[in-house]
Amino acid sequence: MSDVRSASCCGLTYTSAVEDALRTIFVRSGRGEPVSTSTLAQALGVTPPTASVMLKRLAAHGLVDRSEGHRATLTRHGAEHARTIVRRHRLLETFLAEVLGLPWDEVHAEADLLEHAVSDRLLDRIDEILGRPERDPHGDPIPMPGGGHEEYWGTRLDTAPVGCRFLVERVYDHDDAALRHLAGLGIRPGITLEVQERQPFGGPLWVRLHGRSHALGEPLTSLVHGREAR
Repeated sequence: MSDVRSASCCGLTYTSAVEDALRTIFVRSGRGEPVSTSTLAQALGVTPPTASVMLKRLAAHGLVDRSEGHRATLTRHGAEHARTIVRRHRLLETFLAEVLGLPWDEVHAEADLLEHAVSDRLLDRIDEILGRPERDPHGDPIPMPGGGHEEYWGTRLDTAPVGCRFLVERVYDHDDAALRHLAGLGIRPGITLEVQERQPFGGPLWVRLHGRSHALGEPLTSLVHGREAR
């Protein structure tokens, strides 16, 4: 993978804001969520004009394509840089959880701060100490050096058929309170739950786990991804 801190390949200085923008576009695009100026501004906690300026900079340096109206997508080169940032972020999340014992609802914000400062040498050492992990605490795949990464999210729990057994593989980590609630119910990557009933007219989805039934609203079920268990 390319060194995302180097401006030699595309002439752009990789600030924290640039890295956050690339990672956000990468993750949201992987989830099938269109990235516009307003959605990027909301995700980054900046004003729409600030996000607009950022997208124009990224497009000018060949990292973002905005040919589809107001939607921003990463170019091949932009995706290469974004994967490197995502790898750094997810390895740090794994280190914070497994080595320092931070709960999974806290590691995202901490990794967001550290990812802009950690050196490649230190990151390689962290990877080695962790045993070359393939996924972070939220089940997100960690890109390997050299590429070949696919940001596959699988089936969302809110679309799983009633009556199926559902293997949780990933949980979207953008909502700390939701992560705490799901952890309290025991819903994490690797567990299998039963989809019992979907209430009509936007009602909750009932799932059964460890002998207990729980009602989950759409804000929660849309964060949980996986597949039908065999």
